[in-house]
Parts: sequence; structure tokens; C-alpha cells
Amino acid sequence: MQGPRPVVLSGPSGAGKSTLLKKLLKDYENIFGFSVSHTTRQPRPGEVNGKDYHFVTREKMQKDIDAGEFIEHAEFSGNMYGTSKRAVQAVQAQNQICVLDIDIQGVKNIKRTELNPIYISVQPPSIDVLEKRLRDRKTETEESLQKRLAAARVDLELSKEPGLFDLVIINDDLEQAYSELKEVLLEEIQKTQESRKS
Repeated sequence: MQGPRPVVLSGPSGAGKSTLLKKLLKDYENIFGFSVSHTTRQPRPGEVNGKDYHFVTREKMQKDIDAGEFIEHAEFSGNMYGTSKRAVQAVQAQNQICVLDIDIQGVKNIKRTELNPIYISVQPPSIDVLEKRLRDRKTETEESLQKRLAAARVDLELSKEPGLFDLVIINDDLEQAYSELKEVLLEEIQKTQESRKS
């Protein structure tokens, strides 16, 4: 894998990953890029193939997984999702730091590859705080909220494994969490900026 070291961001829904990423992308425009995931689900209205996702058939995706083309993959609600090596290389080829937003299972899969990313876990201060954040979004049914909370409990338990993450950010205070995130990525950001000057 040529190019800047990728970043794996993990953590339960509602921990604040998206908010932190938005800040990062605003402050370091063009330094970071997202790999486009593959999925076998149908496109939603407005989604663009190759931009939001690579929409593929189950047969095609399974064939590529079997051929070792995927860094990680998982199945949710009967649909397959995954990150291909080529998707990450496409970002690195632009001399950008590739950001992968991946669940804990994906993190464990990536540990078995030669990707060598920086592993970061973003976590809520507690399950109660997480529940409040999810309720405040008003986007969840009670059932889906309970599912997310159950998944979060598993996620937080599994993330305690020693050595799994290079950094665990407890997102209690957004500015503090953001400065911790920036600090761990600074070396990679500077290298990327330098290599563009040459």
C-alpha cells in the first residue's frame, strides 16, 4: 500500500465520529479522503454509484471476497458491505489519508491485513449519555434505538481488548476530543502536506 497511512475510526453510533470527522475535513480540506464501500443493497433515492457506494451483486462481491480483494466485509440486515483494497488505494493514489469508518468486527479483520492504519476508537462517556444523544436525534424508532444500544454495549466491551486501538477517545467534550484526534494524526497530516510541496 503506497501513500499516507490510513486511519480506522471505530465506535458506536452516537459516539460522535461523524461530528469529529466533519471538523477534521473542514480544517484539513483535501488531506483526508473516504474510501467508497461496496454493498449489495439497492441504492436509495439520490445515491450515486461509485460516489456513495459501489453497488454490486452478491455474486460479484462474494467472488471478489474469495479472491482476497477485500480488506474487511460484513453482513447487516441481509446485505453485504465491505471495503476493497482498490477503494483504499484510490484514495492513497490522490495522496490523501484514507479514512475508514468501520465497526469493531471490521477492525479485527483489518488487523489481519497489511494495511497498517492508525486505529482510533471514539466512545461516549457512558451508555446513558449515548442513549440521550440517540434520543435527541429523533431519527430512531424505539426498536432501532434499543438495537443500537445493544450493539454499542458489545462494541464498548470488545474495544477494551488491549492493543486493539492506538487511541481511545472518550467524547465527553467535543473540543477536547477533537484536539486528541488531531494530535494523533498530526504526523501523518504533516507528512502528507510536505510530500505535496515536493
